[in-house]
Amino acid sequence: MLLYKNLSDKDLFFLCKEYGEKTLMWRRKFIGLLPEVNKRRLFEKHGFFSIFEFAAKMAGVNESQVRLALNLEKKFSDKKDLHELLISGEVGINKLAKIASISTLGNQKTLAGQAKILPCRALETLARDERISEFASAAQCGNFDKSLHVNTSSKQNSPEVKFGIFDNIQPNIETLKLSPEIQKRLLDLQQKGIDINQLLKEFLDQREEKIENEKTDIAEDLEKKSKNPAKISRTIPASVKRIIQKEHGTKCAIPTCQKPSEHLHHTLRFAMSQNHDPHYIAPLCRQHHLIAHSIDRNFQEHVMM
Repeated sequence: MLLYKNLSDKDLFFLCKEYGEKTLMWRRKFIGLLPEVNKRRLFEKHGFFSIFEFAAKMAGVNESQVRLALNLEKKFSDKKDLHELLISGEVGINKLAKIASISTLGNQKTLAGQAKILPCRALETLARDERISEFASAAQCGNFDKSLHVNTSSKQNSPEVKFGIFDNIQPNIETLKLSPEIQKRLLDLQQKGIDINQLLKEFLDQREEKIENEKTDIAEDLEKKSKNPAKISRTIPASVKRIIQKEHGTKCAIPTCQKPSEHLHHTLRFAMSQNHDPHYIAPLCRQHHLIAHSIDRNFQEHVMM
């Protein structure tokens, strides 16, 4: 008999982790069986009053989880890949529930792949972005791949992440924070008959042009350095970090996301481009960074097929 008291803290923690992972795996597999158990009324044949009693006594699965599993089975009945994830127990029902509302015959294979590798919160973010994109533009509704998707650059033959579907989202002007001094100065100009819209537009256009010129200069400098493989480093240069922050601020580059950016994501994979061109770097929050990499992984798998 194993004496747990003789185990080191490290070994005891490892054992807890191992048992915990196995428990969760078998629980998922049990839940995946419930739709078929319900169809066959198998619980009645073994003296259980309902599928809920069966699940509770057999594996400690509560009623809400049973209902969720049965509802997901109906939702995924025509979606082979998602249905397989459910009944096999490969992915938990809580993760599948996050993407159920946005699943279609067209995107179900992509979603199934993302469900395998993304955490629950990232899937929730993915689903939220899809719903927002559909609301923002009926003409552009569809798979999440359209809101944060991978294109192939003809120049470098590498995947590029785009964010174009959010362009039509209307900003909330009430969230604009102008100091009393700026408000007064703009009002004074407007009262003098000066078109402040044109004035602000010129300022913003000049700002964008200046940033674009700086990015181009940085990109050209990096292109020269890339000709010397010994000088290539995976570390993003300080000049690139500064111009990215100057352009995007401190928030995630996804227009609908207000979370702080945590990662500088190469929309053109560095492993293939060997370049830190600021035109192809976007600051992303943790969840959108995970989503971007999941899409990149799906792209690579598609290319290899």
